[in-house]
Amino acid sequence: MRATPDLPEIARMSHPCLSCGACCASYRVAFHWSEADDAPNGHVPAALTGSLRMHERAMRGTDQPQPRCVALVGVIGLAAHCGIYPQRPSPCHQLLPSWESGRADAQCDRARIRHGLRPLQPHDWPTRHAFPDGDQANDALWSDGDGTQAA
Repeated sequence: MRATPDLPEIARMSHPCLSCGACCASYRVAFHWSEADDAPNGHVPAALTGSLRMHERAMRGTDQPQPRCVALVGVIGLAAHCGIYPQRPSPCHQLLPSWESGRADAQCDRARIRHGLRPLQPHDWPTRHAFPDGDQANDALWSDGDGTQAA
C-alpha cells in the first residue's frame, strides 16, 4: 500500500491536503444511501459503508468516538489522502480546506487542531500555476475528481 498518490514530489508537498488527512479522522461521514454504488447511479463503494439510519449510510470507521475513515490512506499530518477520492461521498465534496477558496473553514481548522496541526493559512496554498501549463499533476491536484477543474 502506498502512503502517497503517484504525483511528483513537488505536487505532494504543494497541496496541503495531501499531507493532512485530519478531516478524514475527525468527523462522521454520513450520506444518503443512494450515493452508494449498490444503488442505481451510486458511486461510493458500498463495501466501505455501514448502515446508519433508515435512509443514511456512513463511511466505515467514522461513526465511532475516535473516527478514522476506512478510505483514508497514510499518516495524518505527514502523507495522507483519500483512497476513493473520485468516488468520495457528498459530505467530503462539501468540506473545503481553509483558505483554498479564499476563506477559513471552521471544520478544517477544528480537525487539524484535534490532530496537533496548525490551521491552514493563505500562504499554505500554491497557485494553480505552480506547474508548467498542461502538467497533469497540477490538473489532478486542482480538479474536482470528476475530470472538471475546481473553481
